[in-house]
Amino acid sequence: MTEEKKVSNFIWDFIDEELAEGVREEVYTRFPPEPNGYLHIGHAKAIYINFATAARYGGKTNLRFDDTNPIKEDTEYVNSIQEDIHWLGYEWDKLCFGSDYFAQNYNYAVELIEKGLAYVDELSAEEIKEYRGTLTTPGRPSPHRARSVEENLKLVEEMKDGRYAEGAKVLRAKIDMQSPNIVMRDPVLYRILYAEHHRTGNEWCIYPMYDFAHPLQDAIEGVTFSLCSLEFENNRAVYDWVLDNLDDFALKRPRQIEFARLNLENTVMSKRFLKNLIDSGVVDGWDDPRLPTLRGLRRRGVTPQAIVNFCEAIGISKANSEVEYALFEHMVRDDLKMKAKRVMAVIDPLKVVITNYPEGKVEYLPVANNQDNEEMGSRQVPFGREIYIEREDFMEVPPPKYHRLYIGNEVRLIGAYFIKCNEMIKDENGRVVQINCTYDEKTKAGSGFNERKVKGTIHWVHAERALKCKVNLYEPLLLDDNGEGRDYLERINPDSLTIMDSFCEESLKDAKAGEVFQFMRNGYFAVDSHDADMLTFNRTVSLKSSFKLVQKG
Repeated sequence: MTEEKKVSNFIWDFIDEELAEGVREEVYTRFPPEPNGYLHIGHAKAIYINFATAARYGGKTNLRFDDTNPIKEDTEYVNSIQEDIHWLGYEWDKLCFGSDYFAQNYNYAVELIEKGLAYVDELSAEEIKEYRGTLTTPGRPSPHRARSVEENLKLVEEMKDGRYAEGAKVLRAKIDMQSPNIVMRDPVLYRILYAEHHRTGNEWCIYPMYDFAHPLQDAIEGVTFSLCSLEFENNRAVYDWVLDNLDDFALKRPRQIEFARLNLENTVMSKRFLKNLIDSGVVDGWDDPRLPTLRGLRRRGVTPQAIVNFCEAIGISKANSEVEYALFEHMVRDDLKMKAKRVMAVIDPLKVVITNYPEGKVEYLPVANNQDNEEMGSRQVPFGREIYIEREDFMEVPPPKYHRLYIGNEVRLIGAYFIKCNEMIKDENGRVVQINCTYDEKTKAGSGFNERKVKGTIHWVHAERALKCKVNLYEPLLLDDNGEGRDYLERINPDSLTIMDSFCEESLKDAKAGEVFQFMRNGYFAVDSHDADMLTFNRTVSLKSSFKLVQKG
Protein backbone atom coordinates (compact mmCIF):
# COMPACT_ATOMS: atom_id res chain seq x y z
CA MET A 1 0.00 0.00 0.00
CA THR A 2 1.41 3.38 -0.98
CA GLU A 3 1.47 6.09 1.64
CA GLU A 4 -1.12 8.81 1.03
CA LYS A 5 0.49 12.00 -0.21
CA LYS A 6 0.65 14.66 2.49
CA VAL A 7 -1.39 17.74 1.60
CA SER A 8 0.72 20.84 2.03
CA ASN A 9 1.68 24.16 0.45
CA PHE A 10 4.54 26.62 0.65
CA ILE A 11 3.07 28.42 3.69
CA TRP A 12 2.68 25.23 5.69
CA ASP A 13 6.18 24.16 4.62
CA PHE A 14 7.58 27.42 6.07
CA ILE A 15 5.64 26.88 9.28
CA ASP A 16 6.76 23.24 9.58
CA GLU A 17 10.35 24.38 9.20
CA GLU A 18 10.13 27.10 11.86
CA LEU A 19 8.33 24.83 14.33
CA ALA A 20 10.89 22.08 13.78
CA GLU A 21 13.79 24.48 14.33
CA GLY A 22 12.22 25.95 17.45
CA VAL A 23 11.90 29.43 15.93
CA ARG A 24 8.19 29.37 16.81
CA GLU A 25 6.31 27.52 19.51
CA GLU A 26 2.77 28.15 18.23
CA VAL A 27 0.80 29.22 15.16
CA TYR A 28 -1.14 32.43 15.65
CA THR A 29 -2.69 34.11 12.60
CA ARG A 30 -5.08 36.98 12.02
CA PHE A 31 -7.57 38.18 9.40
CA PRO A 32 -7.29 41.99 9.22
CA PRO A 33 -10.02 43.50 6.98
CA GLU A 34 -10.51 47.23 6.62
CA PRO A 35 -14.15 48.03 7.54
CA ASN A 36 -14.82 50.10 4.40
CA GLY A 37 -17.08 47.69 2.49
CA TYR A 38 -18.62 44.24 2.44
CA LEU A 39 -16.59 41.05 2.13
CA HIS A 40 -16.39 39.31 -1.25
CA ILE A 41 -15.22 35.91 -2.39
CA GLY A 42 -11.65 37.15 -2.65
CA HIS A 43 -11.73 37.82 1.09
CA ALA A 44 -13.08 34.31 1.59
CA LYS A 45 -9.78 32.92 0.33
CA ALA A 46 -7.81 35.03 2.84
CA ILE A 47 -10.21 34.01 5.62
CA TYR A 48 -9.82 30.34 4.69
CA ILE A 49 -6.01 30.53 4.56
CA ASN A 50 -5.70 32.19 7.96
CA PHE A 51 -8.27 30.08 9.80
CA ALA A 52 -7.36 26.77 8.11
CA THR A 53 -3.66 27.32 8.75
CA ALA A 54 -4.18 27.99 12.45
CA ALA A 55 -6.58 25.04 12.77
CA ARG A 56 -4.07 22.68 11.12
CA TYR A 57 -1.58 23.38 13.91
CA GLY A 58 -4.04 23.71 16.78
CA GLY A 59 -3.42 27.46 16.81
CA LYS A 60 -5.55 30.60 17.02
CA THR A 61 -6.79 33.32 14.68
CA ASN A 62 -7.76 36.86 15.57
CA LEU A 63 -10.25 38.99 13.71
CA ARG A 64 -8.74 42.46 13.66
CA PHE A 65 -10.30 45.45 11.97
CA ASP A 66 -7.71 47.67 10.30
CA ASP A 67 -9.61 50.85 11.18
CA THR A 68 -6.85 53.43 10.74
CA ASN A 69 -8.60 55.47 8.02
CA PRO A 70 -11.72 57.09 9.53
CA ILE A 71 -12.78 58.68 6.24
CA LYS A 72 -13.94 55.39 4.67
CA GLU A 73 -14.83 53.21 7.66
CA ASP A 74 -18.13 52.55 9.37
CA THR A 75 -19.69 50.30 12.02
CA GLU A 76 -22.06 48.98 9.32
CA TYR A 77 -19.09 47.24 7.73
CA VAL A 78 -17.70 46.10 11.09
CA ASN A 79 -20.97 44.32 11.84
CA SER A 80 -21.42 42.85 8.36
CA ILE A 81 -17.89 41.44 8.29
CA GLN A 82 -18.41 39.65 11.60
CA GLU A 83 -21.70 38.21 10.36
CA ASP A 84 -20.16 37.00 7.10
CA ILE A 85 -17.24 35.28 8.83
CA HIS A 86 -19.64 33.51 11.17
CA TRP A 87 -21.77 32.53 8.16
CA LEU A 88 -18.70 30.89 6.61
CA GLY A 89 -18.41 28.82 9.77
CA TYR A 90 -15.34 30.36 11.43
CA GLU A 91 -14.82 31.54 15.01
CA TRP A 92 -12.01 33.91 15.94
CA ASP A 93 -10.03 33.79 19.16
CA LYS A 94 -10.03 37.54 19.85
CA LEU A 95 -11.90 40.46 18.29
CA CYS A 96 -9.46 43.35 17.92
CA PHE A 97 -9.33 46.78 16.30
CA GLY A 98 -6.36 48.70 15.00
CA SER A 99 -7.74 51.64 16.95
CA ASP A 100 -7.16 49.64 20.17
CA TYR A 101 -3.48 50.43 19.70
CA PHE A 102 -3.51 54.11 18.70
CA ALA A 103 -1.76 55.19 21.91
CA GLN A 104 0.84 52.42 21.60
CA ASN A 105 1.38 53.28 17.92
CA TYR A 106 2.12 56.85 18.88
CA ASN A 107 4.52 55.83 21.64
CA TYR A 108 6.42 53.59 19.22
CA ALA A 109 6.62 56.47 16.75
CA VAL A 110 8.16 58.59 19.51
CA GLU A 111 10.67 55.79 20.17
CA LEU A 112 11.75 55.84 16.52
CA ILE A 113 12.17 59.62 16.65
CA GLU A 114 14.27 59.35 19.81
CA LYS A 115 16.50 56.83 18.02
CA GLY A 116 16.93 59.22 15.11
CA LEU A 117 14.91 56.91 12.84
CA ALA A 118 11.90 59.15 12.09
CA TYR A 119 11.34 62.81 11.30
CA VAL A 120 8.53 65.29 10.65
CA ASP A 121 8.39 66.38 7.02
CA GLU A 122 6.58 69.34 5.45
CA LEU A 123 6.78 68.27 1.82
CA SER A 124 3.42 67.86 0.08
CA ALA A 125 2.29 64.43 -1.12
CA GLU A 126 3.28 65.38 -4.67
CA GLU A 127 6.71 66.55 -3.54
CA ILE A 128 7.29 63.39 -1.50
CA LYS A 129 6.53 61.34 -4.59
CA GLU A 130 8.89 63.44 -6.69
CA TYR A 131 11.72 63.29 -4.12
CA ARG A 132 11.28 59.51 -3.80
CA GLY A 133 12.52 58.97 -7.37
CA THR A 134 11.73 56.00 -9.60
CA LEU A 135 12.91 52.48 -10.25
CA THR A 136 15.71 53.90 -12.40
CA THR A 137 16.50 57.12 -10.52
CA PRO A 138 17.52 57.34 -6.84
CA GLY A 139 15.57 59.34 -4.31
CA ARG A 140 16.61 62.68 -2.83
CA PRO A 141 16.50 63.48 0.88
CA SER A 142 13.85 65.88 2.08
CA PRO A 143 15.23 69.26 3.23
CA HIS A 144 13.62 68.46 6.61
CA ARG A 145 15.32 65.08 7.00
CA ALA A 146 18.15 66.46 9.16
CA ARG A 147 15.93 67.96 11.87
CA SER A 148 17.07 67.30 15.42
CA VAL A 149 15.43 64.75 17.65
CA GLU A 150 14.16 67.51 19.92
CA GLU A 151 12.52 69.43 17.08
CA ASN A 152 10.89 66.28 15.69
CA LEU A 153 9.50 65.36 19.13
CA LYS A 154 8.04 68.85 19.50
CA LEU A 155 6.51 68.84 16.00
CA VAL A 156 4.94 65.38 16.26
CA GLU A 157 3.34 66.32 19.57
CA GLU A 158 1.94 69.48 17.98
CA MET A 159 0.61 67.34 15.12
CA LYS A 160 -1.13 65.13 17.69
CA ASP A 161 -2.55 68.18 19.45
CA GLY A 162 -4.17 69.47 16.25
CA ARG A 163 -1.89 72.45 15.66
CA TYR A 164 -1.55 71.89 11.88
CA ALA A 165 -3.84 71.54 8.90
CA GLU A 166 -4.32 68.31 6.97
CA GLY A 167 -1.39 67.75 4.62
CA ALA A 168 0.79 70.33 6.34
CA LYS A 169 3.05 67.74 7.97
CA VAL A 170 3.66 64.00 8.05
CA LEU A 171 5.91 61.75 10.08
CA ARG A 172 8.32 59.70 7.96
CA ALA A 173 10.70 56.86 8.72
CA LYS A 174 14.36 57.65 8.10
CA ILE A 175 15.59 54.60 6.19
CA ASP A 176 17.36 54.84 2.83
CA MET A 177 16.52 57.25 0.00
CA GLN A 178 18.87 55.29 -2.28
CA SER A 179 17.21 51.90 -1.69
CA PRO A 180 16.35 49.90 -4.83
CA ASN A 181 13.05 49.11 -3.09
CA ILE A 182 11.11 52.37 -3.40
CA VAL A 183 8.90 51.63 -0.38
CA MET A 184 12.03 51.84 1.77
CA ARG A 185 12.71 55.42 0.71
CA ASP A 186 11.49 57.05 3.91
CA PRO A 187 7.87 55.82 3.98
CA VAL A 188 5.22 57.94 5.69
CA LEU A 189 4.29 56.66 9.16
CA TYR A 190 1.62 59.20 10.22
CA ARG A 191 -0.63 61.73 8.51
CA ILE A 192 -3.04 64.38 9.80
CA LEU A 193 -6.76 63.67 9.32
CA TYR A 194 -9.61 65.65 10.84
CA ALA A 195 -12.37 63.06 10.64
CA GLU A 196 -14.55 61.43 13.27
CA HIS A 197 -13.52 57.83 13.91
CA HIS A 198 -16.25 55.22 14.31
CA ARG A 199 -14.79 54.12 17.68
CA THR A 200 -12.51 56.86 19.02
CA GLY A 201 -14.54 59.83 17.83
CA ASN A 202 -12.38 62.96 17.66
CA GLU A 203 -9.79 61.81 20.18
CA TRP A 204 -7.13 61.58 17.48
CA CYS A 205 -6.32 63.79 14.53
CA ILE A 206 -3.23 61.89 13.40
CA TYR A 207 -3.54 58.34 12.14
CA PRO A 208 -0.87 55.71 11.43
CA MET A 209 -0.32 54.49 7.89
CA TYR A 210 -0.90 50.82 7.12
CA ASP A 211 2.82 50.01 6.74
CA PHE A 212 3.45 51.29 10.27
CA ALA A 213 0.29 50.15 12.04
CA HIS A 214 0.09 46.66 10.61
CA PRO A 215 3.37 45.21 11.90
CA LEU A 216 2.73 46.80 15.29
CA GLN A 217 -0.75 45.31 15.49
CA ASP A 218 0.58 41.84 14.63
CA ALA A 219 3.40 42.07 17.13
CA ILE A 220 1.30 43.47 19.98
CA GLU A 221 -1.21 40.63 19.59
CA GLY A 222 1.49 37.96 19.50
CA VAL A 223 0.75 36.90 15.92
CA THR A 224 3.44 34.50 14.73
CA PHE A 225 2.61 34.31 11.02
CA SER A 226 1.27 37.34 9.19
CA LEU A 227 -0.32 35.85 6.06
CA CYS A 228 -1.22 38.43 3.42
CA SER A 229 -1.71 38.72 -0.32
CA LEU A 230 1.10 39.13 -2.81
CA GLU A 231 0.77 42.89 -3.34
CA PHE A 232 2.34 43.39 0.10
CA GLU A 233 5.51 41.49 -0.78
CA ASN A 234 7.58 44.65 -1.39
CA ASN A 235 6.22 46.17 1.80
CA ARG A 236 7.59 43.28 3.86
CA ALA A 237 10.88 45.16 4.09
CA VAL A 238 9.15 48.04 5.91
CA TYR A 239 7.22 45.54 8.08
CA ASP A 240 10.49 43.99 9.23
CA TRP A 241 12.29 47.34 9.59
CA VAL A 242 9.64 48.75 11.92
CA LEU A 243 9.77 45.79 14.30
CA ASP A 244 13.54 45.31 14.09
CA ASN A 245 14.05 48.88 15.31
CA LEU A 246 11.71 48.76 18.30
CA ASP A 247 13.03 47.29 21.54
CA ASP A 248 9.85 45.38 22.38
CA PHE A 249 9.88 43.33 19.18
CA ALA A 250 13.45 43.21 17.86
CA LEU A 251 14.18 39.71 19.18
CA LYS A 252 11.05 37.90 17.99
CA ARG A 253 8.87 39.46 15.35
CA PRO A 254 6.08 37.85 13.28
CA ARG A 255 6.97 36.36 9.93
CA GLN A 256 5.10 37.85 6.97
CA ILE A 257 4.33 35.35 4.19
CA GLU A 258 2.57 36.40 1.00
CA PHE A 259 0.17 34.32 -1.10
CA ALA A 260 -1.54 34.88 -4.45
CA ARG A 261 -4.89 36.59 -4.13
CA LEU A 262 -7.97 35.14 -5.81
CA ASN A 263 -8.50 36.31 -9.38
CA LEU A 264 -11.76 34.85 -10.63
CA GLU A 265 -12.43 34.73 -14.35
CA ASN A 266 -14.51 37.65 -15.64
CA THR A 267 -15.17 38.89 -12.10
CA VAL A 268 -14.08 42.17 -10.55
CA MET A 269 -13.66 42.28 -6.78
CA SER A 270 -12.45 45.83 -6.24
CA LYS A 271 -14.52 47.33 -3.43
CA ARG A 272 -14.26 50.72 -5.14
CA PHE A 273 -15.72 49.31 -8.35
CA LEU A 274 -18.43 47.42 -6.49
CA LYS A 275 -19.40 50.62 -4.66
CA ASN A 276 -19.54 52.45 -8.01
CA LEU A 277 -21.98 49.83 -9.30
CA ILE A 278 -24.21 50.39 -6.28
CA ASP A 279 -23.99 54.18 -6.30
CA SER A 280 -24.75 54.31 -10.05
CA GLY A 281 -27.79 52.03 -9.70
CA VAL A 282 -26.43 49.22 -11.87
CA VAL A 283 -27.14 46.84 -8.97
CA ASP A 284 -29.45 47.27 -6.00
CA GLY A 285 -27.04 46.96 -3.07
CA TRP A 286 -24.13 45.04 -1.58
CA ASP A 287 -26.24 41.87 -1.52
CA ASP A 288 -27.30 41.98 -5.17
CA PRO A 289 -26.98 38.34 -6.34
CA ARG A 290 -24.92 39.44 -9.35
CA LEU A 291 -22.10 40.66 -7.11
CA PRO A 292 -19.26 38.46 -5.81
CA THR A 293 -19.87 39.73 -2.26
CA LEU A 294 -20.57 37.08 0.34
CA ARG A 295 -23.94 38.79 0.92
CA GLY A 296 -24.75 38.57 -2.79
CA LEU A 297 -23.66 34.93 -3.02
CA ARG A 298 -25.71 34.05 0.06
CA ARG A 299 -28.83 35.71 -1.37
CA ARG A 300 -28.21 33.79 -4.58
CA GLY A 301 -28.23 30.50 -2.69
CA VAL A 302 -24.52 29.69 -2.60
CA THR A 303 -23.75 27.78 0.60
CA PRO A 304 -20.84 28.60 2.90
CA GLN A 305 -19.58 25.04 2.52
CA ALA A 306 -19.38 25.45 -1.26
CA ILE A 307 -17.24 28.57 -0.81
CA VAL A 308 -14.93 26.83 1.66
CA ASN A 309 -14.68 23.80 -0.66
CA PHE A 310 -13.83 26.14 -3.55
CA CYS A 311 -11.06 27.83 -1.55
CA GLU A 312 -9.70 24.42 -0.62
CA ALA A 313 -9.82 23.25 -4.24
CA ILE A 314 -7.88 26.20 -5.65
CA GLY A 315 -5.22 25.75 -3.00
CA ILE A 316 -2.59 28.15 -1.66
CA SER A 317 -0.05 29.31 -4.20
CA LYS A 318 2.65 31.92 -4.57
CA ALA A 319 2.04 32.72 -8.26
CA ASN A 320 -0.85 34.88 -9.43
CA SER A 321 -3.27 33.16 -11.79
CA GLU A 322 -6.90 33.38 -12.89
CA VAL A 323 -9.32 30.71 -11.69
CA GLU A 324 -12.06 29.48 -13.99
CA TYR A 325 -15.52 30.59 -12.90
CA ALA A 326 -16.69 27.14 -14.00
CA LEU A 327 -14.76 25.63 -11.09
CA PHE A 328 -16.66 27.80 -8.63
CA GLU A 329 -19.98 26.76 -10.19
CA HIS A 330 -18.88 23.12 -10.08
CA MET A 331 -18.23 23.36 -6.33
CA VAL A 332 -21.65 24.95 -5.80
CA ARG A 333 -23.42 22.15 -7.70
CA ASP A 334 -21.36 19.50 -5.97
CA ASP A 335 -22.37 20.80 -2.55
CA LEU A 336 -26.07 21.16 -3.38
CA LYS A 337 -26.69 17.95 -5.32
CA MET A 338 -27.31 15.79 -2.24
CA LYS A 339 -28.86 18.54 -0.08
CA ALA A 340 -31.40 20.31 -2.26
CA LYS A 341 -34.96 19.08 -2.69
CA ARG A 342 -35.76 18.52 -6.37
CA VAL A 343 -39.03 20.09 -7.40
CA MET A 344 -40.81 21.12 -10.56
CA ALA A 345 -41.14 24.73 -11.65
CA VAL A 346 -41.98 26.07 -15.09
CA ILE A 347 -40.04 29.25 -15.73
CA ASP A 348 -41.49 30.24 -19.13
CA PRO A 349 -44.92 28.59 -19.08
CA LEU A 350 -46.95 27.20 -21.97
CA LYS A 351 -50.36 25.77 -21.21
CA VAL A 352 -51.15 22.17 -22.09
CA VAL A 353 -54.68 20.74 -22.10
CA ILE A 354 -54.87 16.94 -21.95
CA THR A 355 -58.14 16.55 -23.80
CA ASN A 356 -58.87 12.91 -22.87
CA TYR A 357 -58.14 13.37 -19.17
CA PRO A 358 -61.36 13.63 -17.07
CA GLU A 359 -62.43 17.18 -16.34
CA GLY A 360 -62.29 18.11 -12.65
CA LYS A 361 -60.18 15.09 -11.73
CA VAL A 362 -57.02 15.69 -9.69
CA GLU A 363 -54.74 12.82 -8.68
CA TYR A 364 -51.65 13.00 -6.52
CA LEU A 365 -48.56 11.25 -7.81
CA PRO A 366 -45.51 10.28 -5.72
CA VAL A 367 -42.24 12.02 -6.71
CA ALA A 368 -38.88 11.51 -5.00
CA ASN A 369 -37.51 14.58 -3.25
CA ASN A 370 -34.00 13.76 -4.42
CA GLN A 371 -33.38 10.76 -6.65
CA ASP A 372 -29.77 10.57 -5.44
CA ASN A 373 -30.61 10.76 -1.74
CA GLU A 374 -33.29 8.30 -0.65
CA GLU A 375 -33.20 9.63 2.91
CA MET A 376 -34.99 12.78 1.70
CA GLY A 377 -38.13 10.76 1.00
CA SER A 378 -40.87 11.71 -1.44
CA ARG A 379 -43.91 13.96 -1.80
CA GLN A 380 -47.28 13.91 -3.55
CA VAL A 381 -47.61 16.15 -6.61
CA PRO A 382 -51.05 17.05 -8.07
CA PHE A 383 -51.80 16.16 -11.69
CA GLY A 384 -54.83 17.04 -13.78
CA ARG A 385 -56.28 17.92 -17.16
CA GLU A 386 -54.46 21.25 -17.50
CA ILE A 387 -50.77 21.65 -16.85
CA TYR A 388 -47.92 24.04 -17.69
CA ILE A 389 -44.72 23.02 -19.42
CA GLU A 390 -41.67 25.03 -20.47
CA ARG A 391 -42.26 26.93 -23.70
CA GLU A 392 -38.97 25.58 -25.05
CA ASP A 393 -40.31 22.03 -24.64
CA PHE A 394 -42.62 22.56 -27.64
CA MET A 395 -41.60 23.56 -31.15
CA GLU A 396 -43.82 24.16 -34.13
CA VAL A 397 -41.02 23.23 -36.55
CA PRO A 398 -38.54 21.08 -34.62
CA PRO A 399 -34.90 20.79 -35.66
CA PRO A 400 -33.29 17.37 -36.15
CA LYS A 401 -32.88 15.29 -32.96
CA TYR A 402 -35.46 17.37 -31.09
CA HIS A 403 -37.19 14.84 -28.84
CA ARG A 404 -39.65 17.00 -26.98
CA LEU A 405 -43.16 18.01 -27.99
CA TYR A 406 -44.25 18.82 -31.52
CA ILE A 407 -47.34 17.82 -33.47
CA GLY A 408 -47.48 14.04 -33.54
CA ASN A 409 -44.70 13.40 -31.02
CA GLU A 410 -44.93 11.79 -27.61
CA VAL A 411 -42.96 12.49 -24.42
CA ARG A 412 -42.93 11.34 -20.81
CA LEU A 413 -44.03 13.74 -18.07
CA ILE A 414 -41.78 13.30 -15.04
CA GLY A 415 -43.55 11.13 -12.47
CA ALA A 416 -46.77 11.01 -14.52
CA TYR A 417 -47.78 9.77 -18.01
CA PHE A 418 -46.88 9.78 -21.67
CA ILE A 419 -48.61 12.57 -23.56
CA LYS A 420 -48.86 13.09 -27.30
CA CYS A 421 -49.17 16.50 -28.95
CA ASN A 422 -52.11 16.81 -31.35
CA GLU A 423 -52.87 20.49 -31.83
CA MET A 424 -51.55 23.99 -31.15
CA ILE A 425 -53.49 27.22 -30.62
CA LYS A 426 -52.08 30.63 -31.49
CA ASP A 427 -53.11 34.16 -30.55
CA GLU A 428 -53.74 37.00 -33.02
CA ASN A 429 -50.01 37.65 -33.20
CA GLY A 430 -49.20 34.11 -34.24
CA ARG A 431 -47.73 33.13 -30.87
CA VAL A 432 -48.50 29.66 -29.59
CA VAL A 433 -50.51 30.04 -26.37
CA GLN A 434 -51.74 26.48 -25.83
CA ILE A 435 -51.20 22.97 -27.07
CA ASN A 436 -53.68 20.12 -26.83
CA CYS A 437 -52.47 16.63 -26.06
CA THR A 438 -53.79 13.21 -25.17
CA TYR A 439 -52.40 10.92 -22.50
CA ASP A 440 -52.06 7.15 -22.30
CA GLU A 441 -53.46 5.92 -19.01
CA LYS A 442 -51.39 2.69 -19.17
CA THR A 443 -48.11 4.66 -19.06
CA LYS A 444 -48.38 5.93 -15.49
CA ALA A 445 -44.98 6.20 -13.81
CA GLY A 446 -44.21 3.12 -11.76
CA SER A 447 -46.69 0.94 -13.64
CA GLY A 448 -43.99 -1.06 -15.39
CA PHE A 449 -45.28 -0.08 -18.83
CA ASN A 450 -42.70 -0.96 -21.49
CA GLU A 451 -44.64 -1.52 -24.70
CA ARG A 452 -43.00 1.48 -26.32
CA LYS A 453 -40.27 3.96 -25.50
CA VAL A 454 -40.06 7.72 -25.80
CA LYS A 455 -36.87 9.73 -26.07
CA GLY A 456 -38.03 12.89 -24.35
CA THR A 457 -38.87 13.49 -20.68
CA ILE A 458 -40.09 16.91 -19.51
CA HIS A 459 -41.25 18.51 -16.29
CA TRP A 460 -44.59 20.19 -15.63
CA VAL A 461 -46.85 21.69 -12.95
CA HIS A 462 -50.59 21.40 -12.40
CA ALA A 463 -52.12 24.57 -13.84
CA GLU A 464 -54.76 25.12 -11.15
CA ARG A 465 -52.74 24.05 -8.11
CA ALA A 466 -49.43 25.65 -9.12
CA LEU A 467 -48.14 28.72 -7.30
CA LYS A 468 -47.42 31.90 -9.19
CA CYS A 469 -43.88 32.97 -8.58
CA LYS A 470 -41.17 35.23 -9.93
CA VAL A 471 -37.83 33.86 -11.10
CA ASN A 472 -34.68 35.95 -11.42
CA LEU A 473 -32.30 34.54 -14.02
CA TYR A 474 -28.75 35.82 -13.57
CA GLU A 475 -25.94 35.95 -16.09
CA PRO A 476 -22.43 37.35 -15.56
CA LEU A 477 -22.46 41.04 -14.70
CA LEU A 478 -19.53 41.75 -17.01
CA LEU A 479 -19.49 40.92 -20.70
CA ASP A 480 -17.25 37.98 -21.50
CA ASP A 481 -14.29 39.77 -23.03
CA ASN A 482 -10.89 40.88 -21.83
CA GLY A 483 -12.03 44.50 -21.48
CA GLU A 484 -8.72 45.79 -22.72
CA GLY A 485 -8.70 49.58 -22.86
CA ARG A 486 -12.26 49.89 -21.51
CA ASP A 487 -13.66 50.95 -18.19
CA TYR A 488 -15.52 48.28 -16.24
CA LEU A 489 -18.75 50.25 -16.44
CA GLU A 490 -18.52 49.98 -20.24
CA ARG A 491 -18.47 46.19 -19.95
CA ILE A 492 -21.74 45.85 -18.02
CA ASN A 493 -23.88 43.04 -19.43
CA PRO A 494 -27.35 44.51 -20.19
CA ASP A 495 -28.82 41.00 -19.85
CA SER A 496 -27.31 40.20 -16.45
CA LEU A 497 -30.84 39.92 -14.98
CA THR A 498 -33.98 38.54 -16.60
CA ILE A 499 -37.18 38.45 -14.53
CA MET A 500 -39.70 35.74 -15.42
CA ASP A 501 -43.33 35.26 -14.40
CA SER A 502 -43.38 31.57 -13.60
CA PHE A 503 -45.18 28.74 -11.82
CA CYS A 504 -43.91 26.25 -9.25
CA GLU A 505 -45.51 23.24 -7.59
CA GLU A 506 -47.64 23.82 -4.52
CA SER A 507 -45.22 22.03 -2.17
CA LEU A 508 -43.18 25.25 -2.14
CA LYS A 509 -45.88 27.33 -0.50
CA ASP A 510 -44.05 27.28 2.85
CA ALA A 511 -40.53 27.71 1.44
CA LYS A 512 -38.33 29.90 3.62
CA ALA A 513 -36.04 32.74 2.56
CA GLY A 514 -32.63 31.38 1.63
CA GLU A 515 -33.85 27.82 1.10
CA VAL A 516 -32.37 26.28 -2.05
CA PHE A 517 -34.17 23.88 -4.41
CA GLN A 518 -33.22 22.14 -7.60
CA PHE A 519 -35.76 23.00 -10.27
CA MET A 520 -35.74 19.86 -12.36
CA ARG A 521 -33.98 20.39 -15.69
CA ASN A 522 -33.41 24.08 -14.94
CA GLY A 523 -30.89 24.50 -12.14
CA TYR A 524 -30.64 25.43 -8.49
CA PHE A 525 -32.74 28.30 -7.16
CA ALA A 526 -32.91 30.05 -3.79
CA VAL A 527 -35.92 31.75 -2.22
CA ASP A 528 -35.19 35.47 -2.28
CA SER A 529 -35.11 37.27 1.04
CA HIS A 530 -36.14 40.68 -0.33
CA ASP A 531 -39.45 40.17 -2.12
CA ALA A 532 -42.24 39.96 0.46
CA ASP A 533 -45.04 40.46 -2.07
CA MET A 534 -44.50 37.31 -4.14
CA LEU A 535 -42.59 34.06 -3.84
CA THR A 536 -39.38 34.85 -5.72
CA PHE A 537 -36.47 32.61 -6.65
CA ASN A 538 -32.93 33.60 -7.57
CA ARG A 539 -31.03 31.26 -9.85
CA THR A 540 -28.01 29.98 -7.95
CA VAL A 541 -26.42 28.04 -10.78
CA SER A 542 -27.56 26.12 -13.84
CA LEU A 543 -27.40 22.34 -14.00
CA LYS A 544 -25.02 22.17 -16.94
CA SER A 545 -21.31 22.17 -16.28
CA SER A 546 -18.43 22.29 -18.72
CA PHE A 547 -15.83 22.03 -15.97
CA LYS A 548 -13.86 18.83 -15.49
CA LEU A 549 -12.45 18.59 -11.99
CA VAL A 550 -8.97 17.06 -11.92
CA GLN A 551 -8.49 15.00 -8.79
CA LYS A 552 -5.33 15.91 -6.89
CA GLY A 553 -3.02 12.96 -6.36
